[in-house]
Amino acid sequence: MRAGVLVQVMLLLLLTSGAVFGAQQATGSVSGRVLLRETGTSIHNVVVDLVELGRNTISSDDGSFHFDNVPPGTYHLVAHLDHMFDQPATTVEVASGSEASVNLMLSLIGDHHEITITSSHQEETTFDSFQSVEVIDTEELARVSAASIGDALDNLVGSGIAKRSFGAGNGRPIIRGFDGDRVLIMEDGINTGTLSAQSGDHGEVINVGQLSRLEVVKGPATLLYSGNAMGGTVNAITRHHEHHVHRHQGMRGFLSGSGGTTNALAGGNAGFELGAGPTMLWGQVGGIRTGDYRFPGQGQVYNSRSELRNGLGGFGLYGDSLYVTAEVRVDRGVYGLPFAEELHTHGHGDEHDDDHDEDHDEDHDDEHEHEDGDDHDDDHDEDHDEDHDEDHDDHGEEIERISINARRESYRVTLGARDLGGPFESASLKLSYVDWAHDEVEYFEDGDSVIGTNFDNERFTYRGVIEQAKLGRLSGRFGIWGVDRSYSAEGEEAITPPVNQKGLAFFALEELDFERFRVQFGGRIETQRYNPGYIEREEHHDEEEHHEEGEHEDHDEEEGEHEDHEHEEEGHEDHEHEAPEAVDRAFTGGSAAIGVHLDTWQGGAFVANFAHSYRAPALEELYSFGPHAGNQAFEIGDSNLTGEVGNGFDLSLRHQQRSISGKLNFFYYDFQNFIFPFSTGEQVDGLLEILYTQRNARFTGAEATLDFRFNRSLGLSLGTDYVNAEDTNTGVSLPRIPPLRGKVGFELRRGGFRVAPELVVASEQNRTFTGETTTPGYAVMNLNASYTLTSQHTVHQFNVSVFNVGDRLYRHHTSFIKNLAPEIGRGVRVSYSLRFF
Repeated sequence: MRAGVLVQVMLLLLLTSGAVFGAQQATGSVSGRVLLRETGTSIHNVVVDLVELGRNTISSDDGSFHFDNVPPGTYHLVAHLDHMFDQPATTVEVASGSEASVNLMLSLIGDHHEITITSSHQEETTFDSFQSVEVIDTEELARVSAASIGDALDNLVGSGIAKRSFGAGNGRPIIRGFDGDRVLIMEDGINTGTLSAQSGDHGEVINVGQLSRLEVVKGPATLLYSGNAMGGTVNAITRHHEHHVHRHQGMRGFLSGSGGTTNALAGGNAGFELGAGPTMLWGQVGGIRTGDYRFPGQGQVYNSRSELRNGLGGFGLYGDSLYVTAEVRVDRGVYGLPFAEELHTHGHGDEHDDDHDEDHDEDHDDEHEHEDGDDHDDDHDEDHDEDHDEDHDDHGEEIERISINARRESYRVTLGARDLGGPFESASLKLSYVDWAHDEVEYFEDGDSVIGTNFDNERFTYRGVIEQAKLGRLSGRFGIWGVDRSYSAEGEEAITPPVNQKGLAFFALEELDFERFRVQFGGRIETQRYNPGYIEREEHHDEEEHHEEGEHEDHDEEEGEHEDHEHEEEGHEDHEHEAPEAVDRAFTGGSAAIGVHLDTWQGGAFVANFAHSYRAPALEELYSFGPHAGNQAFEIGDSNLTGEVGNGFDLSLRHQQRSISGKLNFFYYDFQNFIFPFSTGEQVDGLLEILYTQRNARFTGAEATLDFRFNRSLGLSLGTDYVNAEDTNTGVSLPRIPPLRGKVGFELRRGGFRVAPELVVASEQNRTFTGETTTPGYAVMNLNASYTLTSQHTVHQFNVSVFNVGDRLYRHHTSFIKNLAPEIGRGVRVSYSLRFF
């Protein structure tokens, strides 16, 4: 079905639903208290959610809470503090003109009943969500002590989430085999503004230790955030109040520290929220570092070290209806790219002879003057000698190592109103400006260094959402999204021209509730415009045409030069492909989705979703031309690419009770004009030549988890996931698709103690892309032990994790450098966290 037809049908449903589903009845109320299970004492500042209405309140000093003006019906109440609680949502019946009373027992020890905010822009349980959702809460994040969000999510076997990496510091999630531009990484509902989707060696600067939770959503709710995230959306939620619009009085906060062996991990984080009257102040600071990690056999992956430092501060004013918040965040990241110097040297032939070094030094003089300016922090300047404009004639030796130094400065303002009355429940507008830059720095044996490539990405994003008041059976939300982006790169891997990008979208997600079953439908119209610096690209083409045959080239990509040259030593012929024209492009398309959530048996549900997606090509797919060591390819874009169209089906069977819970998901995605890195089988500059072209493609797979609770002390957890993806024109498998995986885990609890051994297995991956090698299967044992001590106002959590207990040698098929760098060997991580409220 065409997207336009779907959108028209959904708009018609929206316009007619209010008339069909009648007038409001007299309302009732809900009240109760929140108590701590371990002590029986009341807890204040606990968030209590009335899930179906998307409303929440805060428990008072005596633990009491109250909701007025609740329409008659059946509702779920959920209580949580920093997203940690154990019991399933409590059901309450509200009759017309009466008050329902219930006590909620909160425990910070035990099973965590998961809620999601990202899936529909309001809180709901993951069981009731239309989408397949994975949630990693505060307690689970404290156990992980991960240096990247890819590491934090990689252990969720049964979720369809794997990790892409080019080393330890830049892990990025792969969802259902989708990577790059098809997976959206957000922070508090807004794009992070980084370039991690663009290249295998680019990472995020999100500090997992400072997060309140991580949510991964697959399905049609991605329409709320992007038209291109067919794989899924990862939302890093930094603080509780980012999605709970209310104030609290007094101080709450956290303090944590972690350390580990095998990669010399060390980290610490702290944060606070202070409420006084209508004002709230908050701040966070921290960081994490790792050294070069060891793999089994006493080997060490040189230059796999990483370092991340983060800080933020903000304030908010909360009235009875209106509120405003403002926040500033600063992030710094440094991580090594193992073996990148080998790829660089191999890809550039004999480029480090004296003649080249003289040219290289001259070309970088201006850059180093800029480097010493105000745009670089002190630590960054210390990493590079101040006399970078010296002659580099002594650098006939190869580069010793390559690292990425990244920085991000973000500024965000949120304006909103709640309890509006009339047809609208609430409205919010988020404004975000991100200034992102990273340098790919080349270090030489004598300790000197130069910046090989510099990337800059400035991004202004706005997103406005209006929540509709529940009208009979209809509820929903709609809004507007826009982006204004300025991207540029200078240096050896500046394979695209500078580009200005503008985007605009309108979206809506509506729901009809028939008690036993619900229907959700939504649509998104989005336009993207690319305006490259085409004049510069044309000038570079002229320069290429004037190169004499056989002339030694300096690969000065700072000037944007991508010469077609002879590779006499490599035995290659002249490159025959020309750079794509750097012309203006505009894309407009519609995405739409519809889903059904059906209650089956007690504690069971069946969910079916269909989604039609439209994705505009990414700028690197349109304009790339040159060697890209980060993707191990010589990339050739196509400025004539059209929009990518996909149709996806997602079926889910769920069961949730205290003793047993689980889910089984099947998915199938079919794409027309799928933008695909087609391999010609040739090599250019020692890298595999790929052409961005359009084919038909298919993704299919399954995910399953099953949890048994034999008693309050013993539980069993099982999980498995699988994805198969191929170019249907040729039958060739797509690159870096995760293999079939499985997990068996046990959990033993006694009071505040928890011990959880786990075995993760993966099959051999022999469905490979052109140029890929088969990856052997593996089995890895992990063990986690923790102790949680709770009181009325504090939670102490101690964790010890032993990973790869058997010190097994294994590799991830999704790693860009899997043939060179096995995964980490046996090690121990310890962590402590304190939360007070």
